[in-house]
Amino acid sequence: MQPTSEKFCIIGAGPSGLAAARAFTQAGIAFDILERHSDAGGIWDPTNPGSPMYLSAHFISSRTQSAFDDFPMPASYPDYPGHAQILAYIRSFADHYELRSRVEFGTTVARVVPANGAWQVHPASGPMREYRGVVVATGHNWDPIIPAYPGQFTGDARHSVSYRSPAEFAGKRVLIVGGGNSGCDIACDSAVTARRTVISLRRGYHFLPKHIFGQPTDAFFRSGPHLPAWLAQPLLTGLLRVLVGDLRRYGLPRPDHKVLETHPIMNTQLLHHLAHGDVSAKPDVLEMSGDRVRFADGSEEVFDVIVYATGYRATLPVLDPGLMPLHDGAPLPFLNVFPDQRGLFVIGLFETDGAAFPVVSKQAALVAALLRAEQHAPERAAWFHTLRTGSRPNLTGGVKYVHSPRHAIYVQFDEYLHYVARLVKHMM
Repeated sequence: MQPTSEKFCIIGAGPSGLAAARAFTQAGIAFDILERHSDAGGIWDPTNPGSPMYLSAHFISSRTQSAFDDFPMPASYPDYPGHAQILAYIRSFADHYELRSRVEFGTTVARVVPANGAWQVHPASGPMREYRGVVVATGHNWDPIIPAYPGQFTGDARHSVSYRSPAEFAGKRVLIVGGGNSGCDIACDSAVTARRTVISLRRGYHFLPKHIFGQPTDAFFRSGPHLPAWLAQPLLTGLLRVLVGDLRRYGLPRPDHKVLETHPIMNTQLLHHLAHGDVSAKPDVLEMSGDRVRFADGSEEVFDVIVYATGYRATLPVLDPGLMPLHDGAPLPFLNVFPDQRGLFVIGLFETDGAAFPVVSKQAALVAALLRAEQHAPERAAWFHTLRTGSRPNLTGGVKYVHSPRHAIYVQFDEYLHYVARLVKHMM
């Protein structure tokens, strides 16, 4: 056993792990960072095994709204940076705070186990290590969900996690299953090179343009006063009626929920391809037989390729399931950060209607503030531990999210940031 019990272990050198490392450095908290890959960046590094990054991937939140706290993105970046720019930005963050040199690359953590008030970290190879606490910052977009349908498809069927380039679809008949942002992106890629492209959606979604009145959409809405959901939703519905129109014109189903009640689809490029006949929309898949797929409307088509853009399970393989029980199919610690076990923290376990990097910045700051309080202001730490055992705050901002495993870990961006920022201030 390596004598590191006074340190904390941060697992993962993606955006969440690096945010934790910066917060710990600034708070004077000793730590190690263990990363299985050869460099920092997490899923934004396409060479990282299991990364879902594809050639056309961009942020769906804009440059000015998406940065780590106190580290803006370069002004030379476009409104919606591409994945290579985002990876460069993440690594510049790591280098600016001298974090990359502190990472033990090529170190895969197999499991984490509580032991007598400390935490044992078991690497896949090498001796077990003991730490004062552990921050799991591995992300949760590594465990792909592949739906099952009656029958069998004999063509090329795979999850979007393996998709990289529209060249893969050249001259083929392609079916994209799933209407999230990745599914819409991949359908647009396929529209350029494939012989035929169909996108299958189980339900209707609201499509938001990436710019409103010449501004990035998120920047536009945050340039004015914060509106409660009961007012923001009808106003946004009316605006989309003017800017986007009736989605049924494109062959898409009418949304079965209010705007903002599911993760926003920031892609009107798909509407362009639908309007030009480059992509066709179909309802849910009903069954498969050989190379044929039958849809819920009774229609059938022949396909060469099926791509399941159906999301990921919110799993954390390094933790025994008993350490963080599931709620609606997903783990749900207090504030998505604090499981019941002392000394265990999770950063990056959330979905939100805004950018991820501001959220992980605040999560990391709160964990660091708590650890500092435990050492220097035990009464504040005790207050927080009492808070976390009570009733959970409602961080939906008044939005009634669609019931699904994805929305089990969903937080409303502004509501969550403001709440966590208040806690950080109280703990300082």
